[in-house]
Formats: sequence, C-alpha cells, structure tokens
Amino acid sequence: MKRKLTRILKIGIPLFLGVFLVWYSLGNSSPEERQRLWESIVEAKTFWIAVSFILGTLSHLSRAHRWKYMLEPMGYQSSLPNRFMAVMAAYLANFGIPRSGEVLRAVTMSTYEEVPFEKGFGTIISERVADLLILMLIIGGVILLQTDELLLYLDQQNINPFYTFLFAIGIVACILLGISIVRRSSWLPFRKIREIAKGLLEGMKSILRMEQKWAFIFHTILIWTLYVLMFYVIKLSLPETSDTAFNIIMAGFVVGSFAVSATNGGIGVYPLAVGGILIFFGVEKNGAEAFGWISWATQTAVVLLFGGLSFILLPLLNNKK
Repeated sequence: MKRKLTRILKIGIPLFLGVFLVWYSLGNSSPEERQRLWESIVEAKTFWIAVSFILGTLSHLSRAHRWKYMLEPMGYQSSLPNRFMAVMAAYLANFGIPRSGEVLRAVTMSTYEEVPFEKGFGTIISERVADLLILMLIIGGVILLQTDELLLYLDQQNINPFYTFLFAIGIVACILLGISIVRRSSWLPFRKIREIAKGLLEGMKSILRMEQKWAFIFHTILIWTLYVLMFYVIKLSLPETSDTAFNIIMAGFVVGSFAVSATNGGIGVYPLAVGGILIFFGVEKNGAEAFGWISWATQTAVVLLFGGLSFILLPLLNNKK
C-alpha cells in the first residue's frame, strides 16, 4: 500500500504542478491576452516548426548512434533501430514517471540486445555526465553573455547565488558521506548495492575504453547543436521573436533545459519558464509565451510520435527475442 501510494505521488505531484501552473498563468491573463496568445500560436509559420521537429528527431538519432560507442568496448553489438526505439520509449516513459526512462532504456537493451542491465545503465549514466559537461559549458557561455541581466533577475527574485552555492556544497558532502558509509559497511543490503555499483561503474568506464573517442565527442557536440537549433528556429516562426538576439534565445534554452525536468516532460513549467525569461529580456509577452508553448509542443510531438511507435514496434520487430 505504501509503495503504491509513493508511486502515485511520484506521478501525480509533478503532473498536478504542471497543470496548476498552466491554470494559474492563464487565469491571471485577461481574455484579450489569451486570445492574442492563441492567435500567435495558430498563425506561427509551420515551416520552421517542421524544421524544428526534424532537427529534434535527428538529435535523438544521433544519441542512439552515439550509444554504440559505449556498448562496443564491453563486447555488445546492437542495432541502431533498437537503440533508437529504446531512447524514444525512455523519453515517453518520463512523461509518466520523471526519470524512469533511463531505467526503461537499460531494461529494453537487456531484453532485446542482451546487454546486462547494470552495464547498460552505467553507459547511460556516462552519457548523462558527458551531456552535463556540455550543458555546463552552454550555461557558462550564457552567463558570460548576460552577466548583468542575470544578476539583476536574481536580485529581483530575491535569490542569493552565494546561498545556492553553499546548498550545492552541502548536497555534495552528504552524497560523499553516504558513499563512504556504503563502501565500509558489511550490511547485506549495502553489499548488494556495491555489487550493482560495480556493474554500473564498468558501464561508465566504457567511455575511457572507447576506440572511437572522437566519434563519441563529435556526436555529443552534434546532439547539443541540434538541440540548440531545434529551439532557435522556433523564433523564426513568430514575428514577435524573429529579431530576438541569439544570446537571449540561449538564455531561454538554458532555462528550458532545467524546467523540462521539473514536471512530467516539462508540462506547464517549460513554456512558462521559457516565456518568462524571454519577457524579462524584453520580448513582447504574447510572442514570448507563444514561443515557449510552440517549442514545448514541438519537442513533445517528437517524443509522442516516435516514443509511441517504439513501444509498439519493439516487441513486433524483436518477436524472436
């Protein structure tokens, strides 16, 4: 009963938060503002939305292709279609339970490509580390381009960067303490955790044993370049944002990257966060909010289409397995 309640809360709370934010935002808008927002979305240029859709699809294909460079050093061969469907099914799963997709992705490869779960999951963690490094570089670049404006924004929101830094250090210290306890303890559950961690570590170390490191680096850069382009071309679909500077769009991209993990697939939070940061930098309100909704809808459409097809096709195309 307790486990079932926990699962319901994990799904329900982020979903409720997203729906509430949408309701709250629209509820605080006048009928005229809601009408203008809807008109901006409907009148957006479909060509650039289609371009964004294609770029998003290519980024996921590149991610699926990159994965093989981490699996091959451990001796596992896998097909691109199965890797792509595992990636897309994982993204779709995150709409139900946030962060559950990584587990499903490793389970999928274990089921259809005989990659042990721990090792497959370890490679996924390694991917996330590489992606995090790129995201940190992008954030650093945005901060350098928008230092004065961002400090002003934090001040207006009563956010003290120093306290945030101290909080982050505290979290890291707690994690290190927990790792130390697990490593030294002889308690059976902790021994099982160490066994699982050993398999995860082997998967993570695959990045160091890759023969095609440069190919891996190329696809990592390509993935994030496509992410940025997928987001950027949306500005060309709206007259209100067509002249918006690149550095402002990148500020929206960074905010959106964090917002997408706050609720199931970024429902509610993503379009409001992206729209809010664009408004802060001077973009007209309806255009900024329309940009956020169109960007979120395009990314979601990619996941819904290919993720849904993946759930159907995976067992059909691998029926012998």
